[in-house]
Amino acid sequence: MLPSLAGVSVFYFVPYLDVVRRSVTQNSGESFAGAQNFRDLFQNEAFLLAGANTLRFMAVCIPLLLAVSLLLAAVVLRCRLAGFYKWVFLLPMALPAVSVALVWKLVFHGHGILNALPGLFGRAGTDWLHSPAAFGVMVVSYLWRNTGYNMILWMAGIRQIDGRIYEAARIDGANERQVFTRIMLPNLKQILYTVSVLSLLNSFKVFREAYLVAGSYPDDSMYMMQHLFNNWFGALALDKMSAASVLLSLVILAFILGLYRVWGKEMG
Repeated sequence: MLPSLAGVSVFYFVPYLDVVRRSVTQNSGESFAGAQNFRDLFQNEAFLLAGANTLRFMAVCIPLLLAVSLLLAAVVLRCRLAGFYKWVFLLPMALPAVSVALVWKLVFHGHGILNALPGLFGRAGTDWLHSPAAFGVMVVSYLWRNTGYNMILWMAGIRQIDGRIYEAARIDGANERQVFTRIMLPNLKQILYTVSVLSLLNSFKVFREAYLVAGSYPDDSMYMMQHLFNNWFGALALDKMSAASVLLSLVILAFILGLYRVWGKEMG
């Protein structure tokens, strides 16, 4: 394990410790600033906007993704062409981000496909990617790209449930809704932790498509934390970027530990 540990230390732990050091120093990394960088974050309008949008995006997308992918997993497992449907839903993950961004432009741009039907999708010429509707476009993009991956994880968890439990429940008169809520869901608590954490981490990868279709300064509704980091990196604002990185890592760690605490008993 020493080679792997050395690689992780050199490429992750050591740089992260340097980020922590820079979060409490001036931009030069030499003068000690204490908690001033963190105080400046909460007075920065761009940070507050990006943080609010990121939290809203996670609050909307993660529950939707968990619910939609679980329902699809339960349905696909009953289909005769389950293998084909798995391939269909996993296909978006194999597409390059540039190709996905091109499709979004063709569909949602001011002269895109949706505007060909103005009576159904608003006024002709509306640029969905530079309007408040851009947030909805990001939600759709995230669900479309990650549903198949989560569906595969749910299917693996469902297959681990002993089929005799289902048979016993149906013999006792349980309907499909009761089987789903009383048997399937309680037995999926372990996989729920893994799927939730992966969904959280994947929510930060939606930036690629958003950046390619709308640039560094998109509509306020889709200005995410990753946009902020990208812009600060271009301006070499290392003190702000380091403080925000430390704060964001603490939030993610708190979320993961909270999930672990909730499902700790079920996990062992």
